[in-house]
Amino acid sequence: MLAYAYQDLQHKGYSNLETEEFEDAYDLLAAILSKGAALQLKYGVTKEYAEKSEELSVLRGKIDIINTARLKMRRDDKLYCVFDELSENNYMNQVLKTTAVALIRSDRVKNENKDSLKKLVMYFSNIDNLNPSTVAWNRMRFHRNNQGYRILMNICRMVLECLLPSNEKGAVKFAEFTDSQQMSRLYERFILEYFRKHHSYLGAKSEYIEWNLDEGSDNFLPKMKTDVTLSKNKHTLIIDAKYYSHALLEQYNKTSLRSAHLYQIFAYVKNKDISHSGKISGMLLYAKTNEDVSPDCLYNMDENIIQIKTLDLNKNFEEICYQLDSIASWFCQFSSDM
Repeated sequence: MLAYAYQDLQHKGYSNLETEEFEDAYDLLAAILSKGAALQLKYGVTKEYAEKSEELSVLRGKIDIINTARLKMRRDDKLYCVFDELSENNYMNQVLKTTAVALIRSDRVKNENKDSLKKLVMYFSNIDNLNPSTVAWNRMRFHRNNQGYRILMNICRMVLECLLPSNEKGAVKFAEFTDSQQMSRLYERFILEYFRKHHSYLGAKSEYIEWNLDEGSDNFLPKMKTDVTLSKNKHTLIIDAKYYSHALLEQYNKTSLRSAHLYQIFAYVKNKDISHSGKISGMLLYAKTNEDVSPDCLYNMDENIIQIKTLDLNKNFEEICYQLDSIASWFCQFSSDM
């Protein structure tokens, strides 16, 4: 799933990960981070200009008048200069080191991966550490010269956002990765990228749907953004990927679908189908849980098809592909029949 969600993981530098076994998600992330960081060190770590101030014998950059005057009052012939210096101690390298340190302190990472990360930390001895809970992910700015950091920062975010407080000195505790929001995002992105790669003729994309208003402004209405939108023969299938520990609700000895999820996909479909043609369909695609019942049903709601399906991820990858390919086949057949 990571390889599909982040295409960089199909780079030859990560290929030997395919033959290794990982019992824990964080051990896998540690291996990816160590290999990715090693590749980045080979190509060169990113450097950025940072403002620095220093007492110098010769002029460099701009003179800080106030601090220079204080030096003169002490009969010191130096100048207090403010200048920009190209430095490795920038925000992305700080995030990379902070994440490596957190993984090294975890008992969920194998020693061999810890050793690889320790080499990275030694190389980054002049890089500052950050408080993991205060990392500002919106500060990241990617361009042509630092594209290699994009996958590394995504991995770092997965790790750091799952940190839990710990009373044990020098220890780091992580949440169960499969229960985190990061797993849900990964699941959504995996499905989108799978259809893009293997069923490109369906034009898979994530898109915003506008509210079909007769009057009034949509300023206060929530945004509607699909996880996956497939299109063929003027037909559209909107897929909303759901990764929950419990796909169904049980109340008063009755099992039912989550109403909020059903209302959501119904709103997407009806607002997309502005011509009321019935050519817009919706699907809730749940990741299979340990529940005895897995939803698999189809409804015709006011001429629009709404499906609830389950994707069993506890299979080998060929079988997972078969399940997703079956969805594509159904949609192609459906769009041809109508």
